[in-house]
Amino acid sequence: MTPATQGLPASSADPPADPPTVVAAGLAKVFGTVRAVDGIDFALPAGRIYGLLGPNGSGKTTLIRLLTGMTRPTAGHGEVLGSRMPDRPVLGRIGYMTQSDGVYPALTVAENLAFFAAAYGVRDREAVREALRVVDLADRERAIVGTLSGGQRRRLSLACALVHRPPVLFLDEPTVGVDPLLRVEFWGHFRRLVEGGATIVVSSHVMDEADRCDELLFVRAGRVIARGSGAELRSRAGTDDLESAFLRFAGTGEVPA
Repeated sequence: MTPATQGLPASSADPPADPPTVVAAGLAKVFGTVRAVDGIDFALPAGRIYGLLGPNGSGKTTLIRLLTGMTRPTAGHGEVLGSRMPDRPVLGRIGYMTQSDGVYPALTVAENLAFFAAAYGVRDREAVREALRVVDLADRERAIVGTLSGGQRRRLSLACALVHRPPVLFLDEPTVGVDPLLRVEFWGHFRRLVEGGATIVVSSHVMDEADRCDELLFVRAGRVIARGSGAELRSRAGTDDLESAFLRFAGTGEVPA
């Protein structure tokens, strides 16, 4: 829509716009004197990878918890798949991978996956096998989780978030502490999921991962300070790399359209 047509009713010939999959509407969360999330607004269409990029403590994890309904907002609300969160039926259609590995070390790999599948109402054994194949753990299904390496536990955590085949995934620092090869494999999984129609919101403070996302939201001090593709953000900031672009936006406090 051009500036001249803004505010005018859409033509009956115009195709209806698809509703956004994830929405933040004036989202805010205050802990005492700290505004962890400070009035964030956005709407994210389906079928893309969205990167929340910012330093530790910028509010990314709190924002994800607000969007998934895991914590109550101080103001505003989050929506997923058209429903205001928290919404119990919608939670069954969301995959959420936390920063820490939320798996049970005394159980086997297969038992962990079967538990999470059952929690989502999935009884299909093939769903467990498929999730194991996706993260390349099919040969370790009988292994006790406590004996796995850190990278293997991260793979299992991802499998637990995928086992119910959710259309929306929230991944909080999914590649933290993993080796470069595994990081590349993870992003390959994410891209294939999006090609299959999923929507992914992934947080990270690793700027060299940013260009793997379709769209980025720079987050600082609980606010979105810039949004766009990696190329767009570099161009608007007049820099050659995203780290410099982030610093440019953070320094000016500008929120480009």
